[in-house]
Amino acid sequence: MSDERISTLRATAHPLRLRMLSLLTGTAMSAAEVARELGITHANASYHLRLLHDADLVVVEGEERIRGGVAKRYRYPHERPEPKPSPADLTAQVHAMAQELLRRFEHRRPGRGSFTDAELWVTEETWQEVAEMVERASRLLHEQAQRPRTEGTIPVNLTVAAFRMEQS
Repeated sequence: MSDERISTLRATAHPLRLRMLSLLTGTAMSAAEVARELGITHANASYHLRLLHDADLVVVEGEERIRGGVAKRYRYPHERPEPKPSPADLTAQVHAMAQELLRRFEHRRPGRGSFTDAELWVTEETWQEVAEMVERASRLLHEQAQRPRTEGTIPVNLTVAAFRMEQS
C-alpha cells in the first residue's frame, strides 16, 4: 500500500477529523470557521485540516484575504470515491465512528429517529436491496448538506455500518 493511501486512511481514523469532514460536506469553510463551530483552537483546526488536505480528503475551494493574511476555504468532495481501507485501517475507522456516535448520541433530541442493531440471515436479494437503500440515504444527506446553522436546517446524524458477514 502506498504512503499516500495509508495517509488518507489514517486521516479518517480520528473523531475530530470525522466531524470536520461532516462540516465541510455542505460548504467550504476556513480553519477559523471550523474552529468556532467545533469549539477548538484555530491552531488545532489548521493542523487537522492540513492533515486532511495532505491525505487528499479535502480540497481548497478558494482563498480570501483576511486582516493581511490569506485564509484557505476547505471542502470535503463527498462525491469522489474513497479508497478501500486495509482491515487494520477499517478497524481504526470503526473505532473513530463509534466514539463519534457516542458523542453525537449525547446531543440527540426527542422525536423521530431510528436505532437498529441486527445480525440477521437474509437472502442475497434482500441484502442487495438494503445496501442500495443505505447508500441512497447516505448520498442524499451528503448532497443536501448545508452550512452549519443555516436558517431552516436542523443538525442530524447518520452513522451506518452495513456489511456482509462471513459464515461461521
